[in-house]
Amino acid sequence: MHLVDTTLFFSPTSGGVRRYLTAKHAWLRAHTLHRHSLLVPGTVTELHPGDVSTIAGWKVPGTFNYRLPLSPRRWVRMLDALEPDLIEVGDVFHPAWCAMRSARRRDIPLLAFFHSNFPRLAGRRLGRIIEAGLAQYLRRVYERVDLVLAPSRQMCDYLAGLGLRNTALQPLGVDVDIFSPQRRSPGLRRTLGLADDTRLLVYAGRFSAEKNIDVLHGALQRLGGRYHLLMLGGGEYARPAPNISVQPYRRDSVELASMIASCDALVHAGCSETFGLVIIEALACGIPVVGANAGAVPEHVDESVGMLAPPGDAAGMAAAIAALYERDLAALGRAARERALQRYTWTRALQLLLGHYAAVAGAALAPGPDQEPLELPLPH
Repeated sequence: MHLVDTTLFFSPTSGGVRRYLTAKHAWLRAHTLHRHSLLVPGTVTELHPGDVSTIAGWKVPGTFNYRLPLSPRRWVRMLDALEPDLIEVGDVFHPAWCAMRSARRRDIPLLAFFHSNFPRLAGRRLGRIIEAGLAQYLRRVYERVDLVLAPSRQMCDYLAGLGLRNTALQPLGVDVDIFSPQRRSPGLRRTLGLADDTRLLVYAGRFSAEKNIDVLHGALQRLGGRYHLLMLGGGEYARPAPNISVQPYRRDSVELASMIASCDALVHAGCSETFGLVIIEALACGIPVVGANAGAVPEHVDESVGMLAPPGDAAGMAAAIAALYERDLAALGRAARERALQRYTWTRALQLLLGHYAAVAGAALAPGPDQEPLELPLPH
């Protein structure tokens, strides 16, 4: 089969969607006979079946190098040229409608992945009327696909609340060889100019409003100089407070894993996570997590691997961080690593995904005249 993923949400710099798609592409190549192609925005328009095809688009200001191609006709032509047997779309904008047209024309399955709850994000800024309108638009798109994949139970419940029944839970995964305690470097504190006994925390991700960066700043102000927060995701190196360092996001996964693994714990104040990929990357690195008790975070974090703090509460976040250091960090780190190995490997996640594909593809899974029969691994 030729499996094709297409989405606007793809940046060469960073992003959870990019990590999902590139990990999926590598895993399918290594473990199956399926062909897999990506069709995503880029600097030029190029067709590369079995690899990454791009459609040229304008760079979106203020983002991690996201681009916006605006020609639906070109998107449909590119999809048709790839000759897919199954399409998965990662957004609900014009690529979704283009994927619908191509899938109908070829009579093939179409799946959607609910990566981001954009109605709620927009609603926080623009009001509940806008949120309600976007939610109805979301339903209109998703009721036209064969199956909607959601990365957390919370997102499955949200879709059910919109009246959608064609949904399935599909967690993401992590490369447990890259994100590993073996990446830990004892020299990070010295590189940051910190004493060896400094309590070092890390945040990694966008500095957007929904991540509640102000909550982390407020927590560190309360905790004082014994604690230091390394924030990975700023545009440049900075020291906005004596106990906060800001550095650019690490494009290289090995470098990112080394930075995370070399800290004591990951802190995350975002309340709108549909999954929270960086949280399971931290667990795989063998460090505990202090996260907001909101969104999908509680599905990954409990007292066996970290602490939950009241959402949007700097004082509560500070208290949870301080309480974490009263516990056995090494034991929490070992439990975190074990949780990642048991629940969040890419093999486990993508075997489940292929099971979803098999459920909707039916006869489309039958091999062509020039193909060997394919056996799809199903979830354990």
